[in-house]
Amino acid sequence: MTSNEIRRSFLAYFEQQGHRIVPSAPLVPGDDPTLLFTNAGMNQFKDLFLGRERRGYTRAATAQKVMRVSGKHNDLDNVGPSLRHHTFFEMLGNFSFGDYFKAEAITFAWTMLTEVWKMPPERLVVSIFKGEHGIPRDAEAYDLWRKYVPAERILEMGAEDNFWQMGDTGPCGRCSEIYYVRGTGTDPEIEVWNNVFMEFERGADGTLTPLPAPSIDTGMGLERITAVMQQKDSNYDTDLFMPLLTRVGELAGVVYGSDAATDVSMRVVADHARAMTFLIADGVLPSNEWRGYVLRKIMRRAMRHGKQLGLTDPFLHEMVGVLAREMGEAYPELRTQRASIEQTITAEERRFDTVLTEGLPKLEAEIAKALEHPGQPLSGAAAFRLYDTFGVPFDFIEDTAATRGVSVDRAAFDAAMSGQREKARAQSAFGGTKTATAFRIDDGAAILTASDQFVGYQTTHDTGAKILGLWDAHGAPTAALAAGDDGFVALARTPFYLESGGQVSDVGFLVDASADAQARVDGVVRIKPGLPRAHRVRVERGTLRTGTSVAATVDAPTRDATRRHHTGTHLLHAALRQVLGPHVKQAGSLVGPDRLRFDFSHPQPISADDLTRIEAIVNTQILANLPVTTEEQATEEAIAAGAMALFGEKYGERVRVVTVPGFSVELCGGTHVRATGDVGPFVIVSESGVAAGVRRVEALAGHAARAWYADQRRTAETAVAALQVPPDQVGAAVARLQSEVKRLQREVTQLKMAAAADSAGAEWETVTVAGIPLARRHADGLDGDGLRGLADTLRQQMGSGVVVIASALGEKAQMVVAVTPDLTGRVKAGALVKLLAPHIGGGGGGRPDFAEAGGKRPGDIPAMLDAAPAALESLLG
Repeated sequence: MTSNEIRRSFLAYFEQQGHRIVPSAPLVPGDDPTLLFTNAGMNQFKDLFLGRERRGYTRAATAQKVMRVSGKHNDLDNVGPSLRHHTFFEMLGNFSFGDYFKAEAITFAWTMLTEVWKMPPERLVVSIFKGEHGIPRDAEAYDLWRKYVPAERILEMGAEDNFWQMGDTGPCGRCSEIYYVRGTGTDPEIEVWNNVFMEFERGADGTLTPLPAPSIDTGMGLERITAVMQQKDSNYDTDLFMPLLTRVGELAGVVYGSDAATDVSMRVVADHARAMTFLIADGVLPSNEWRGYVLRKIMRRAMRHGKQLGLTDPFLHEMVGVLAREMGEAYPELRTQRASIEQTITAEERRFDTVLTEGLPKLEAEIAKALEHPGQPLSGAAAFRLYDTFGVPFDFIEDTAATRGVSVDRAAFDAAMSGQREKARAQSAFGGTKTATAFRIDDGAAILTASDQFVGYQTTHDTGAKILGLWDAHGAPTAALAAGDDGFVALARTPFYLESGGQVSDVGFLVDASADAQARVDGVVRIKPGLPRAHRVRVERGTLRTGTSVAATVDAPTRDATRRHHTGTHLLHAALRQVLGPHVKQAGSLVGPDRLRFDFSHPQPISADDLTRIEAIVNTQILANLPVTTEEQATEEAIAAGAMALFGEKYGERVRVVTVPGFSVELCGGTHVRATGDVGPFVIVSESGVAAGVRRVEALAGHAARAWYADQRRTAETAVAALQVPPDQVGAAVARLQSEVKRLQREVTQLKMAAAADSAGAEWETVTVAGIPLARRHADGLDGDGLRGLADTLRQQMGSGVVVIASALGEKAQMVVAVTPDLTGRVKAGALVKLLAPHIGGGGGGRPDFAEAGGKRPGDIPAMLDAAPAALESLLG
């Protein structure tokens, strides 16, 4: 069977057994900021296991994309040398949420392996929990397995192998594994299936309490079972990897299996190509932060091994087409996003080549310094400088140094890295930070039995909303908030939107007419998932008290302005995809009453013509005044119908779908206008880059756009009046003025140079150093062009000699060094400028005949000129 057939048959079997086939969750968890990547099939079902969520099914099966590159699940260093470790792999799993338990799980596993896949029963060995740490032996699992295998093929193991837990507390349970016995090779027993019986709840004191609804979590690596089914000793010999290895071999001119060292590099490239392709498809882009940093590390590790195979040009993008062909049926995003994934990978390869071009000579120089002192490691500070300034990865530094027999001081590197992080944290906190309020809720508080009831889709005004709880500004519960107090108010129901999906919170008022009390609402925050939201308020008059009722009124003009920008964001997203391509995905947004900001994946700046087209498309949809409809649908149904799901968002069983007929369909919980015409005029005001492969567009809609146009008109009228030309000739008039200014600047520079050259006899100081004339001059007022021109003129006049000239321009100093052609064999201008530049607080370099530098201490120019003879003498030896 092929790997695609194995995956399909697994899902088909469990679908026949009443399981819902649930699509793979993205590699980036949408609801768990503590988790770097999805690292197990059960991640997307965590809230189901914990009882926090209910869905329309109690049985599920998945083929889940998984990454293990951090924490205890970090396989990165093993990838390449190992025949079975991977960064990215697929986890096949079947799950029960309080439905079936051990008997059915064991039967399903045995039937799948022996009847569907026809694996020889006599080659299967199983394990159960033997009993340890006060937890009893799993006698039930033993008895169930005895129906299928003899006692001698049932292994009994301890907690390390056969007890699973989500964390120090929470759901946990004994587990039972299934092994396939090859009878050959260095690893005759291979674990192919793991049944986790989630049957206990572990308390903070370690006590195990039986769960009211025991559940099943199973997992089986597709790569490993494919190796077994295809009778291969190595996962890399299966059809999951061989197409990639073949393509790498074609590009590098090598054959997999012919050389051990080459094979390691080929395996690294094949594995990492899968990881990077799937990560980019799920919205991760290479960067120097968190998930993006891990992706960049994986990519650069693959690039280094590619160079070890002799591949000097970008090559990793070639792997995307192979993956799209081989895995595109199971993961269509590989085909729909192929072009953008290839662009992202190619751009990163070129960026890395630039890093090596600039950083490799510096690295070689540091290695040479270390070699001057045998046994001395390359300085950790120097390694950090190479990493921080030039972007050279530490593992590249370490590997390159190792080839020369030099180690690297890792401890010092880590210390420098830690110091930089602390400095960055301190800088980011300068001026205060915005921290979440920690709400204290007393036992028995009314809010604990209430749910979050949002009525803001239907109305912006709700009378009779009961106050369930009050807190002061620090989150401490209080019975009342009086005039002048800042605090928080929780209501039984509310029309106030809570910031999410990029849309900011509503603002408005809470009014208790019976007590003549009023509070201004300037934001809404989450207390805890599922509980009523808290309104951040300042009481303007009277006193608010727990248990009373208020009229909750959202500021309508502010809500309307926000709605215009939110619908405008949907129109912009669709227009970007129409003009730039389907690879465009939202990477972040901010929707407020005054503006919208939209971040999206795209590898390069957008041209002015394309921005004009995008803006025109949005305004065309606005002028069409199409209805904006909102309806609730099943999530899978909505996505299958083409609704755009946003990167990093978590969706429940049912979602709100916002549609502009024939143009845009997105899953969105925000508030929107009733028709596109309500958005009003729309204008793009800026486009910029915010990270590698991520662009940002800022735009205005409605009254904000109208105000912007009015401001632009006033500016244009002012320019027309000042230039005294018709409006359509403003650009040409400005261009003429700029050209005239540049001409006059050149004339001024030439006059200054002529004046300085004419005074050479009186003001140039010339000394002789070892028979070489050295001319020095402090020539203030000359810019870089003037200094270069003057130095060149004097060098020609001298015939043979060295020229050093410096100028102060405001708070900066500039200098040039020129050497006549007959002396460049003895004196290098670049070397001399490097000796002199520190005297003016700067640095520089250049050619043997000409070099320049800048500095921050113009007042030290005389001292630098005084030091020139000694510096020249030191160069001459």
